[in-house]
Amino acid sequence: MKWMETNARIRQADLSSLVVIRYPDPRLREVCAAVDEPSAPEVRALVERMTELLFTSRGVGLAAPQVAVAARMFIASPTFQRDDLGVYVNPEIVHVDGQQDGEEGCLSFPGITCKVRRYNVVTVRATGLDGRPFEETAEGLTARIFQHEIDHLSGTLLADRMGSVAKLANRRALKDLEDQFVAACGSGDFP
Repeated sequence: MKWMETNARIRQADLSSLVVIRYPDPRLREVCAAVDEPSAPEVRALVERMTELLFTSRGVGLAAPQVAVAARMFIASPTFQRDDLGVYVNPEIVHVDGQQDGEEGCLSFPGITCKVRRYNVVTVRATGLDGRPFEETAEGLTARIFQHEIDHLSGTLLADRMGSVAKLANRRALKDLEDQFVAACGSGDFP
């Protein structure tokens, strides 16, 4: 079963060595598999490590594929406060309303921001670390975070949401990230 593979991958991950991976790392393009046991110890341990990375990196959201774990989950703290941290396992958007345009950044694209059109109100259905399903409706920044992190779970990146003007404006920064990746990996094999 696919979920067993996901939980096994989480268990096998060396959590202490996890870092936020950067574009164009091909692991960011993976479509994440569902987690069947959200309350499992390995999921809780992954959330703890992701929380450390989120606050160290000064982000407001972080998806598991951004730390090279292809599990369908993300964390978010729109106020950048630990007591505001939400954990969303196997999230799906079940309702949307309105539109908003706003600047968006991504921990996997350091130093790059661009205007992205998103829904203004989003309802997400997910499972918590207690294994219980829940729904949460958010608007504005929190709705934007939900959509951005759920994009990551499907392999959709900030660069995919950029319009042609934003791609042109950020082409040098994107090229620098690509060059850094090639230098670190010794290969040009990436999307």
